[in-house]
Amino acid sequence: MTDRLYLVATSPRLPAGLLSWACWQVLRSAPVYAAADGPQVAAVRASGVDVTVLVGDPAAQAAQLRDRARDGGSAAWLAGPEGDEQFARALGLRVAREGGAELELVHGSWDPPGAALLSAVAVMDRLRSPGGCPWDAEQTHDSLMPYLLEEAYEAYGALEDGDLSALEEELGDVLLQVLFHARLAEELPEDERWSIDDVAAGLVAKLIRRHPHVFGDTAVSGAAEVHANWDAIKLAEKARTSVTDGVPLSQPALTLAATLLHKADKAGLVVDLPTGDDLGARLLALVSEARAQGRDPEVELRSVAREVRDRIIAAERA
Repeated sequence: MTDRLYLVATSPRLPAGLLSWACWQVLRSAPVYAAADGPQVAAVRASGVDVTVLVGDPAAQAAQLRDRARDGGSAAWLAGPEGDEQFARALGLRVAREGGAELELVHGSWDPPGAALLSAVAVMDRLRSPGGCPWDAEQTHDSLMPYLLEEAYEAYGALEDGDLSALEEELGDVLLQVLFHARLAEELPEDERWSIDDVAAGLVAKLIRRHPHVFGDTAVSGAAEVHANWDAIKLAEKARTSVTDGVPLSQPALTLAATLLHKADKAGLVVDLPTGDDLGARLLALVSEARAQGRDPEVELRSVAREVRDRIIAAERA
């Protein structure tokens, strides 16, 4: 008779005990073993299934599990949060060497899209909490301000370079800043406190409100109408009295000038721009000229600046 061995893998990012029906069938049909007690083991025991902890190193545990399923028997191994890779390798080698058993991997639960964000939140909390990182413990919203801009620019630079591999890493650094500020906000006085969950919930609510053509009954003819609806909904939400409300004056001057002109154009406003020999006025006129040609002045200047950078490097090498 063929012995049956089951390796039950679960996601540590989902609540313990939230397991598939196929997993529960295995756990209720075979003796269950594990390397150590933990939340998942406790949840399975609470459901009425006994779990026995096997002592020893992974190789010894694999040998014990194999022995307990001999002569047509069965046994299930409830893997820990890290997957018990060394145990699985030892058991697989033993079964391949001895024969007489079938080894089946059972997915009790698996990560849904975005589940790794839970790990990122947990790591950030560990860094900031007592006993974590001394540097992280000293940071404030103000001290982190330069990093938010720096990481955003590095992500922008990866896009300029067309380096999508670098973009993946840089977006992680941007996410770190979001997580860090949200973690700091959890330490505010109770009436001012908010968390990463509040940030995410606010974003979800905003996306639903501003996409009535997806989440409601509004019909649209194309992307232009979607954009117009977005602006109208945003204006109603913010109760703004000027098209310039919400335009951050702290952004780079070239982008600021282009944004203000864009806002005026969208509102159908005719604005008399400053004129004269003043350098600022001349720069503003160039921004207006670029917009009239459908070109982004920030992108144009950055492109030329990058070319200058390359020429400087070439001159240095020469």
